[in-house]
Amino acid sequence: MDTKQHDLVVIGSGPGGYVAAIRAAQLGLNTACVESVKELGGTCLRIGCIPSKALLESSYHFHEAKGELTQHGIDILSVSLDLEKMLKRKDAVVKTLTKGVDGLFKKNKVTRYHGMGRIAGPGKVVVEGADSATLEAKHIIIATGSVPAPLDGVELDGGRIGTSTEALSYPEVPEHLVVIGAGAIGLELGSVWARLGAKVTVLEYLDHILPGMDRRLGKDAQRVLAKQGLEFRLGARVTGARAEGDMCVVEVEGADPIACDRVLLAVGRRPNTEGLDLESVNVPLDTLGRIDVDDGFQTPEKGIFAIGDVIRGPMLAHKAEDEGVACVERIAKGYGHVNYDAIPGVVYTHPEIASVGKTEEELKEAGVDYSKGKFPFMANGRARVIGDTEGYVKILAHAQTDRVLGVHILGPQAGDLIAEAAMAIEFGASSEDIARTSHAHPSLAEVIKEAAFATFDRAISI
Repeated sequence: MDTKQHDLVVIGSGPGGYVAAIRAAQLGLNTACVESVKELGGTCLRIGCIPSKALLESSYHFHEAKGELTQHGIDILSVSLDLEKMLKRKDAVVKTLTKGVDGLFKKNKVTRYHGMGRIAGPGKVVVEGADSATLEAKHIIIATGSVPAPLDGVELDGGRIGTSTEALSYPEVPEHLVVIGAGAIGLELGSVWARLGAKVTVLEYLDHILPGMDRRLGKDAQRVLAKQGLEFRLGARVTGARAEGDMCVVEVEGADPIACDRVLLAVGRRPNTEGLDLESVNVPLDTLGRIDVDDGFQTPEKGIFAIGDVIRGPMLAHKAEDEGVACVERIAKGYGHVNYDAIPGVVYTHPEIASVGKTEEELKEAGVDYSKGKFPFMANGRARVIGDTEGYVKILAHAQTDRVLGVHILGPQAGDLIAEAAMAIEFGASSEDIARTSHAHPSLAEVIKEAAFATFDRAISI
């Protein structure tokens, strides 16, 4: 097996890994990236964020064509679904973007190794697969992402009972889809198949949806999604799920079994550290299976770093990207930083749900006095024009300093609007700073401005 020399080896080519590799190459490091799958981009690009958003977009267009467009005076006499074509479009989007990452590697002279990477000691990575080699490097970054979390009693068969991977490519619209878990993945994919005609039942162990998000936001989102046809059963402890012929049976504690034809298990994700041979370098895992790192992303073994889903913090692609940049800049330049209070989270249902910073529950628990401003899309001219008025913006600001502590949005284009809020938190802005900043009219962003005014009782429109 050949031995190759590099300054940095990145294991994993997901959003954290490929961004880290490219940034390292830009900073002059001889960089290699090891990926077990032929296509670059990781779970997010291949079987996660990108394909799910492609289906969300396509399914919403189908839903619009079936009736929503009539409010604009557009009547379509006949609407039919070509699921095969919809899935092919999704695959084409993914293929284009994976090729894009490959092109960026070539442009920035990142060496790619196709195979499984495992750490064989300090400064050494063994690649087993198509590009078998032993790589020696002063620095190693683990960016292997996460995999779907299992649930006791749920028998995954890769077909009728599966994870988000299978739910991206059902060959036909299920008659009845049971989603186990009311987090972002379950709600997004549940929405896709509900729009295409499936009956969707969402089972959630907790007494609320969207764990970790602002509780009021979650309740309002549940109300809206229920109007769209999603059935929610909260406080439901699933004890088993199995396939029986062409059907599935889902068992719920204290309730009758549910018969359906597809089951989506979406109870979260766990770090993907299998096969890395971390024991060889004494890199420990915590009780949740995450790699322990310091504030500079370094493990207890000098020269070995970890970023993204394998370490603490939210499992979000953009969080991994930010950590990848910060990590390699620390390696190359001695400094790099991520502000974890300014990392937004988005659920791409319709309307979208987005949050950044602290929730009301967190502020109350910490004993922080805060003021609250809330403004509805119903009172916004742009929202009225596009016929999308469900939801609101809520801003939480420190009661004494007026510094923005959290922003929570339920409404059209919330995933884009939350960027302004993240910027405000990143730069320590006050709600008055937002309120006194000119926002284009008419625009959805004006709802953020009015919510900021509302934190000190000065909203103009209501």
